[in-house]
Amino acid sequence: MCDSNDNYVLGQSSSMRRGLKWRTVENSASHIIPHLKPGLTILDVGCGPGTITVDLASRVTEGKVIGIDIASRPLEDARIFAAERGITNVEFKEGDALSIPFPDSTFDLVHAHQCIQHSGDPVRALREMKRVTRQGGLVAVCEMDFSSAVWSPDIPVAITKGTDMNAGRKLVGWALSAGFRRSDITSTAGVWCYSTPEERSYWSSLVSEVTMVSDLGRSAVAQGFVTQEGLEQMAHAWDEWGAAEDGWFAVIHGVIIYMDITVQIASPK
Repeated sequence: MCDSNDNYVLGQSSSMRRGLKWRTVENSASHIIPHLKPGLTILDVGCGPGTITVDLASRVTEGKVIGIDIASRPLEDARIFAAERGITNVEFKEGDALSIPFPDSTFDLVHAHQCIQHSGDPVRALREMKRVTRQGGLVAVCEMDFSSAVWSPDIPVAITKGTDMNAGRKLVGWALSAGFRRSDITSTAGVWCYSTPEERSYWSSLVSEVTMVSDLGRSAVAQGFVTQEGLEQMAHAWDEWGAAEDGWFAVIHGVIIYMDITVQIASPK
């Protein structure tokens, strides 16, 4: 969760926080697995309930992982989650992606997942992530591009203001505006796909509940995209989709990995 005003468009409801706990390094940050090694110091920006953060910590023995989030409620879940799994090389703190509370060049790897699109200023967030990354370290960012989403059977969906629904495709442009060199950016894509009964159950129940209780749903009604009755019909449609044997949903994510490979040459004495 990542918003400078603690106004995460999907809300801070228990259902939303529960849904975010599905995320792991394997299913949401596989692009950084080849870069993980013992002893790394990692910052997870917009960590939410900490499932990715804790997973990262379990993969960098003798290292240290810190998760920050603007909202305090998911951090409580994150601390409990880490304790339940006996992971001790992880810490959670309140912190804003637009003003990361650490000195320059602190971390080997700075990671954000589904965060900067909600920050209010993605370029500033990337600039901050770059600032706290050490020379030769990595900045890794993954953002959903919801306009790429496809599903079957068909379901009515209301898109509202409050976040950039096309964030994934804009990552490279944002990074360049933040001062990243294009030659140091690796740009790829990832995908979430929900098709098995377990996956459909997870996604449909999450989206159905969020439709009804989150700021996203209220915003859709307020903007005139849908009536309250229509919103309830959407939530019910997601429930039906989850029960459909042929239910299928996929969405693309934009991914960037940045490494500043500039070699610093000592000034002549």
